[in-house]
Amino acid sequence: MAGDYTSPPILKIIPLEQVHPHEVHDPQRSRPLIERLKKAEYLTNPIMVAPGHQDGHYVVLDGSNRYHSFSSLGYSRILAQVVSYESEDVDLAIWHHAVSHINDHLLISEIEKIPDVTVTRGWADNEVASIILRDGIYLTIQANVETKKELSRVLRDVVDVYQKNGILHRTPSDDPKEVWRAFPDATAYVRFPLYQPNDILAAPEHGGLLPPGISRHIIHGRALRVNYPLSLLKDDTMPLEEANAALRDWLQDKVETRAVRYYAESTYQFDE
Repeated sequence: MAGDYTSPPILKIIPLEQVHPHEVHDPQRSRPLIERLKKAEYLTNPIMVAPGHQDGHYVVLDGSNRYHSFSSLGYSRILAQVVSYESEDVDLAIWHHAVSHINDHLLISEIEKIPDVTVTRGWADNEVASIILRDGIYLTIQANVETKKELSRVLRDVVDVYQKNGILHRTPSDDPKEVWRAFPDATAYVRFPLYQPNDILAAPEHGGLLPPGISRHIIHGRALRVNYPLSLLKDDTMPLEEANAALRDWLQDKVETRAVRYYAESTYQFDE
């Protein structure tokens, strides 16, 4: 194996019924993904999962659109990389949203129609999200709710406004000036608070799935371009234990033929 490799990623084939998303999927991403998978021979990247609170079940950290696509296409199993919040390999951060192709007046008026939501100009207490417009106006979104499930519903409704009427771009930047430079067509910049690992793991249990594209998981040692044959995931006649044994043999062959490389540095990919 080439590179400064330390510990290998844990890859498993898991029944979809034991995998649970913590966020709703993004139709702007999942629709074209479904069409690509219909024609594909390989799964390029596995989803990222962590053990859930229920034994034998997993929560999707990254890959909700792949999970949704597999489910929509009738797969009963999926390839996943298993990681843990308790390790040093997982950092939980946040995505903010740059919003384009929607008039800012329409954006605000539609958000104000959401039940239990108040939009206030300027800073205000109990902020659940904020919006910065290109002209510098700062708006606070407040929610008159008591539970995390209700809060997630409010935030899903907020994101749904510009998903249906505009285009959502994810950005890790906290600097509006950087956002405007990166997305010159953006009319608004929506910022969200940071979540904690237990918020992610508990979301499937209380039914309060997060909006798409907010939680950002940075996985150190992420397995990319695995290119596992989809035919092996479609074949659910093979017992699961045998399917995972075949996966281990397939991975071992990749290692022995030096087809696996570990990159210690941060990288940019241009073929996503």
